[in-house]
Amino acid sequence: MKIVITGSLGNVAKPLTQQLIASGHNLTVVSSNEARKQDIESLGAVAAIGSITDVDFLTKTFENADAVFVMTPPAISQTNIVENTTNAGKNYAEALKKANVKKAVMLSSIGAASPIENGPIKGLHHIENLYREVENTSFTFLRAGYFYNNFFNDIPLIQNAGIIGGNYPENTEIPVVHPNDIARAAAEELVKNENGNSIRYIVGDVRKASDFAKVLGASVGKPELPWVAFSDEDALNGMLQAGLPKDIAELYVEMGLGIRTGIVQKDFIEHGSPVTGTIKLEDFAKEFAGKF
Repeated sequence: MKIVITGSLGNVAKPLTQQLIASGHNLTVVSSNEARKQDIESLGAVAAIGSITDVDFLTKTFENADAVFVMTPPAISQTNIVENTTNAGKNYAEALKKANVKKAVMLSSIGAASPIENGPIKGLHHIENLYREVENTSFTFLRAGYFYNNFFNDIPLIQNAGIIGGNYPENTEIPVVHPNDIARAAAEELVKNENGNSIRYIVGDVRKASDFAKVLGASVGKPELPWVAFSDEDALNGMLQAGLPKDIAELYVEMGLGIRTGIVQKDFIEHGSPVTGTIKLEDFAKEFAGKF
């Protein structure tokens, strides 16, 4: 099959590309970074260098593709993040339609069913709705759990303050997933010959916030690492002090609020809380310790 992968060689796109090439497929990888061209080609894929804001570029790249993996960066800009993320989805939708692509897999997220209290996931909510209006293209909405990799951002807090936390309590249960599990699921969906739109959840583990402190703390020699439930205000101030742009920090606080109220997890639970990924928190803890 001829398959196009967006997302350059990111956490999901790289293992996805490697897996599909190993299976004998013809891969094109889209990147906005010219410096990535050699890395992409070294994997055995064709590099398509251009901007996802350029519909003509996307259309040309998507032409004759049997399937396309579409994803938008989680922080596509420092301001107007939801709007800009949604606009990227509009570009993909237009290009898929113009190129007459029959199959697409979208990297979405738990919480995408909700238009409120989900922070940056709100953009994915809008994009899912946009894609449902694209005629003649079958979409799989791959709703992923909270990325394990996000815990790497907590390393400075653990090192400097001896705590880990978020603006939700320690008994909050959160679906989590490793990018490698997402890549495996995406690879399966891209080669399926199915008509119509579908939703698939990809989650490797569902754990309480206190488990993140216990398991990750133990992996770095801090078995008593506490989970601290921050207020929304303290969470926002902490992210601003860490250097995050205000718009991004506010969206992350809103997402934490949605996790606290259960809005983000609601659609996953209503679909039966399927856990099909293989990488558990304890597995990721070894990776976390290596980064620490």
